[in-house]
Amino acid sequence: MAWVTKDSVEQYKPPESKKEYTKQEKAANWWHYHKLHVGIAVIAVVLVVWMVHDVVTQVRPDYRVGYVGSSNLPTDTVTALENTLAAYCDDRNGDGKVVVELVQYNLDFDSESENTDAYTQMAGVTRLSAELSSEDGPYIFIMQDTDYAQQFAETTGALQYLDGTMPDTENVDENDNVIVDWTKMVYRWTDCPALTGLDLGTYTGLTMVDDLQGENQDIMKNTYIGRRAYYTDKTALESETYDALWNILTAGAVSTVGQQ
Repeated sequence: MAWVTKDSVEQYKPPESKKEYTKQEKAANWWHYHKLHVGIAVIAVVLVVWMVHDVVTQVRPDYRVGYVGSSNLPTDTVTALENTLAAYCDDRNGDGKVVVELVQYNLDFDSESENTDAYTQMAGVTRLSAELSSEDGPYIFIMQDTDYAQQFAETTGALQYLDGTMPDTENVDENDNVIVDWTKMVYRWTDCPALTGLDLGTYTGLTMVDDLQGENQDIMKNTYIGRRAYYTDKTALESETYDALWNILTAGAVSTVGQQ
């Protein structure tokens, strides 16, 4: 025990009482040390909600139709085709609505042309190749004109014959392209009474920067239509559904392809 004498210089102070923080001060202190964690958690929740919303609300097409050309069709023409063709389709995925998607591929089969954009060409080829390798790719193709119908059929070997037979994949040329008779694989749009009879309405603007107006049927009258070849049981099964749509669109068609 320590003894304190009169001469002691030691000074004793009572212990300081513990500071009581207000609720606001406690909250501010907590936020100072945890704001980074809260920010990360909020961002994670937002991302999860966005992903769930995207999955739930995403429109899944029941049918996909491909268009191969040097440039995109007018927006009004695309919308008219999708809406009009939907009337001949059924709800394949069971989501309560019938949706047809027109998928456009911008290609220039003359790769040496001065007007060919290399990046656009590469993107178009890559996308088309991926779609043709997938069971989810389009099974019905519309081609811009005679040259595109011939080049698409001969270069890709992706179309079947009008009688439903498949190309002989063993019969190839020096470039390993399947040798086909493209004139027996496609119909002209104008060969098909069902197609020329579609009420497609009008378009405004061939591109995003003009206000030209015209009939959508005039846009389509020079096109060709063909259906995708299939080489596996899975794609064959998928094709059966599309065959019903193909039969409707080509009912009564008489091919004039190859005729002078």
